Amino acid sequence: MKLLIVESPTKAKTIGKYLPKDEKFVVKASVGHIRDLPKSNKDAIDIDAGFVPRYEITPGKEKVVAELKRAAKQADEILLAPDPDREGEAIAWHLLEALNLKEAPNVKRITFNEITKTAVQNALTHPRAIDDNLRRAQEARRVLDRLFGYELSGLIWKKVRYGLSAGRVQSPALRILVERERAIRAFVPDTYWTITADLAPENHAPVTFTCTEEPKAVLEGVAEKERAQVIARVQKEVDAIIAAGRAGSWHITAVKQTKQKRAPYAPFTTSTLQQVASSRLGFTPSRTMRAAQKLYEAGHITYMRTDSVTLSQDALAQIADVVTRDFGADLYQRRAYTTKSKNAQEAHEAIRPSDVRVESAGRSTDEQRLYRLIRTRTLASQMVDAQVLRTKVIANITDGTLPDFALSGTQVVAPGWLTLDTAARGEDTELPALSVGDTLTLADISAEQKDTQPPKRHTQAGLAKELEKRGIGRPSTYATIIKTIQDRGYVTKDGRTLVPTDTGMVVSGFVEKYFGSYISDDFTAEMEDELDEIAAGTRDYVTTLKDFYTAFHNDITAKEDIPKLTNLGDADPKHTCPECGGTMVIKLSKIGTFLSCAKFPDCTGARTADGDVIEGPKETGEACPECGSPLVERTGRYGKFVSCSTYPKCKYIKEDPEEAAKKKTGVTCPQCGTGEMVERRGRFGVFYSCSNYPKCKNAIKARPTGKRCTYKRADRDGKACGALMMEGTKTIPERCSDKSCPNHNPHKLAKEK
Repeated sequence: MKLLIVESPTKAKTIGKYLPKDEKFVVKASVGHIRDLPKSNKDAIDIDAGFVPRYEITPGKEKVVAELKRAAKQADEILLAPDPDREGEAIAWHLLEALNLKEAPNVKRITFNEITKTAVQNALTHPRAIDDNLRRAQEARRVLDRLFGYELSGLIWKKVRYGLSAGRVQSPALRILVERERAIRAFVPDTYWTITADLAPENHAPVTFTCTEEPKAVLEGVAEKERAQVIARVQKEVDAIIAAGRAGSWHITAVKQTKQKRAPYAPFTTSTLQQVASSRLGFTPSRTMRAAQKLYEAGHITYMRTDSVTLSQDALAQIADVVTRDFGADLYQRRAYTTKSKNAQEAHEAIRPSDVRVESAGRSTDEQRLYRLIRTRTLASQMVDAQVLRTKVIANITDGTLPDFALSGTQVVAPGWLTLDTAARGEDTELPALSVGDTLTLADISAEQKDTQPPKRHTQAGLAKELEKRGIGRPSTYATIIKTIQDRGYVTKDGRTLVPTDTGMVVSGFVEKYFGSYISDDFTAEMEDELDEIAAGTRDYVTTLKDFYTAFHNDITAKEDIPKLTNLGDADPKHTCPECGGTMVIKLSKIGTFLSCAKFPDCTGARTADGDVIEGPKETGEACPECGSPLVERTGRYGKFVSCSTYPKCKYIKEDPEEAAKKKTGVTCPQCGTGEMVERRGRFGVFYSCSNYPKCKNAIKARPTGKRCTYKRADRDGKACGALMMEGTKTIPERCSDKSCPNHNPHKLAKEK
């Protein structure tokens, strides 16, 4: 029997269809990583021994590992087939270690860039050993991130506020957003005027020409009281242009026509897929990657984490057949694309359909839309250029004293690849037939006063593009980076844009001030280069980590004596202390900035960042039933509540009996057997957990029904799951609360059946 191990159960199912029928194969899934560094930093890395990580089985994966061990003992040959990148190589190595297969002679590593019959069977005939350079590069990244995050986060806890964190790549990403936010806040708008003239050619309706030189009142550095004078001065210039335009005789002074070629775009990389899916489909990077992962695991597209824009010879031949068949031989042009990124990782193909002849694929709407986008880009990349005619017509009055007024238009003369990718085409703007010297009749001339706008905030896709441009991180990590800074509470979403929170601004400012060199573009990009060199086998793992850590640790130690950042600055003088009438300072809390009396702790007066009074704790006259201390009324994120005065030492919170009754579910906690599952509200909304918290930390994300899951799990030798069932939604029926159980997603199970 041959045991083949992949990461994903979905991938395992797809691969199973393509294995040779004359051999007995068992396909198992590790369900991602099975080992990781412990959460505690104390025993995570042995620095003195050469930065040796001390891995442990990932909590919750014990049963998976036990099952894989049993299967490995029964196998004559073991094939490790995680994804073909650094992360996949690391998973294969961890399987080798955790399953005690290091000395086993029957273990092989196989990889494939797409899950098709040809690719899988070709991989089976070309096994190899684990690439230790790739694995070490992944390990170096993991160790670097841990050393950076734990040491710097520890200092931030002491000097800013407990619970905050920093990261080797997340901090540069946050800095990019914060720098943009500072530019927005510091922006001083200039005033400018758009002047348009509606001019009618002979026997034609008026068309709008726009002045090519917009008069502008530059206001940066101008005192507030002088700005009106500057604007009035430029307004006179505008009025003079309009007056001259009304008095003069208009004619065409120039007609410029330019033929241009629009070449098709290269096939998708991870980064460009995320960007285009955002602009055309409205997908966030994480949503794009989820759909792409499903398409890959189902065998519909090639591997979705890649920096490469190349296509295989087989794919090129298939594309040529489809383009010629559907659009004609005259629209086909074989093209080769070069990967521009100096940091391009392992030489995969671009993201393309496994079989470009398949027009639609995927189970969900997201998968189907993304597949069509990938297929369109792949086919269009091998088509002829589009021919575009750009026309610019210039008009002026007879004496030529006005700035030029222009009218522009664009027409697609020969669509080429735009025949297929119509979304990239844009709209044609046809112009009337005009020649130099033609007279024009003025119908109207007017000006509109406007203000320049501050720089736009980054969207998720925009930040991903910026990270790629600066060489920060890898396309495969962008979605995780963005999610991390949101989960940390450093960034929120406003529509599609990312907005740094007060906490994010403070943390980034602290790191920039004291550790700016470590989150600079150059340092972060150079570190990526060094990781690439480890992957290529040209750089030593220990030397790289030692060079970084020695300097970084010394810098951390040197900053231990910097003062704690208790105040962020003086508050606006109009906001005085509501208790004593004194001055106030800006401070940082868990939910953002607030104003505190400068005399704190002698005076506890406080206001919100907007100036509203925050009422301090008031004793209720009751004693805490858990520790006997006085109970006090406080104001929190969700309004007023009563709690123990010794919080956080005692976490007792008094609940209104009626409200408490509503939160009870009547369902016994299956973990401790004594508590009851009750409704609670956390950072991410309503959830349900054991009433014995924090002694019992069992929690689920939807209201329990009281039933137990009866799904017979293969990873438990066919035994019923037994976890609590949760209430369903409009789109998902009642389901299991255990994320590792297939019945956690019953809607997907139904589709599979």
